[in-house]
Amino acid sequence: MSRHVFRRISIMTAAVLLVSVLLTACGTASGKDSGHQLKVKIADISTNPIFRVAVKKGFFEKHGIDAELVNFATPAEGVNALFIKQVDIAFGADFPLLNAVSKGDYAIFASSGTATDLSASEWKMFARKEIAGPADLKGKKLSYSRGTFIPYLWDVYLQQNGIALKDVTLVGQGGFDETYVALKKGEIDAAWVYGSVLNDKFAALSEAHELSDMSQTPVRLGTGLIAGTKLIQDHPDELVQLLKALDETSDYVQAHPDETADIMYDEVKQPKEATLKDLPKNPWKIGFTQQAYDGLAGQKKYMVETGIIEKDFNLNDKLNLDLVRKAFPDRVIELK
Repeated sequence: MSRHVFRRISIMTAAVLLVSVLLTACGTASGKDSGHQLKVKIADISTNPIFRVAVKKGFFEKHGIDAELVNFATPAEGVNALFIKQVDIAFGADFPLLNAVSKGDYAIFASSGTATDLSASEWKMFARKEIAGPADLKGKKLSYSRGTFIPYLWDVYLQQNGIALKDVTLVGQGGFDETYVALKKGEIDAAWVYGSVLNDKFAALSEAHELSDMSQTPVRLGTGLIAGTKLIQDHPDELVQLLKALDETSDYVQAHPDETADIMYDEVKQPKEATLKDLPKNPWKIGFTQQAYDGLAGQKKYMVETGIIEKDFNLNDKLNLDLVRKAFPDRVIELK
């Protein structure tokens, strides 16, 4: 082989290698190349189908998100896991979200759109059989899950029925299993629980009965997404895609309830009938409505007044709606 031919082959080989390197660095148009995926840990609970279906059916992957789910007993525990960097993104009700943003450099960046009357009706209050009406709660022991909005719900419900919060004893508990045993034994007199599985379980107690549900109060439970402000600042485009993935997943689970129920049974052994009961009552619609804002504002006021939040803050400063506005501009309010 001549020196001239060898030189041409070497140049061509180098060119091919260069193109290969550039293609690898740039990724593919579908966004599935690992170099273009945002790798995040997301806090989850065993009764929420959205994240699991997003992983199982490839919606996260389609939108360039490499998601690892970290399971917790409650959303509040998942939000608290942000503090120790166990997760990057969490979802939860207004109470733990406000608690988190009051203590650290975090921002609420979307709402799930589940603050509805129908969803509220799934929060049932079970009381001991001897409690025939709200007036009988005076002087009783009322359960709440630590780090959740339930003390606020009790306050509103009791005020509606002419009972002062000081006239009852709130008993903090770690989870609904603990609550179930305590109600059965008479160690507490009433508790709020949520979802078909828990509602059926508590309704089967011979010692208790359903007294009310949250739709009979003005409280509507907003559910939001939260992350560190640095993650939001560093990866805005990727998080826009994450929101789109979640919205597509919500449409999918509503259109495919039986498949979703199968996935939830396979993943966490949730009974299929429970998933089928819960799905129609909790469709996610990613955005940020006035109702979501008002829920946060009302609960923040309560938390500041009761000393749960030690230092007040401007709520708007803790909302970053740029991502959801880019993803779904017609579903987001303008902050005043």
